[in-house]
Amino acid sequence: MLPRAILFVFVAVTALTTAALLLPFAVWAQDLAPLSGTWRVNIAESRFAADPPYRRMTCTIQEWEDGLKVIYDIVGTRGGVTHWEWTGRLDGKDYALQGVEVVVTNAYSRIDERTYTILVKEDGRSTTTSKIAISPDGWVMTVTSTTPNAQGQHVVNTVVYDRQ
Repeated sequence: MLPRAILFVFVAVTALTTAALLLPFAVWAQDLAPLSGTWRVNIAESRFAADPPYRRMTCTIQEWEDGLKVIYDIVGTRGGVTHWEWTGRLDGKDYALQGVEVVVTNAYSRIDERTYTILVKEDGRSTTTSKIAISPDGWVMTVTSTTPNAQGQHVVNTVVYDRQ
């Protein structure tokens, strides 16, 4: 049997090593915590430059490798269903959106604990910039996007999501 002093050192070193190895994952989980979950668009609280482009949308954000996965399920104004998926990191680099016909990339960045930005590109050309803000209580996500309309003028849409 090991003497108590050696056993104590062994336990302390094991605990510190485990903490050092797991700390990056714990910090990542904290970074993603306000953003992760299932969110449903609140059409009544949202403000669109024109009519809403969909009847209903649910967005699920979850951990993926050392980044996140975002799943969009959308019911269009005429009832058609669209499913998009995006996987990437909060590093400001372009990651492709799956489920669209053109090449669309999203580049997510973290500003602070509850604020993020997204730069959307179509075929390598910047089209939309968005700011995501999570409410202090964590139950509301507001996405304010600036994008060109059909006439090329920049318009602002504010989409409010409620945590499910």
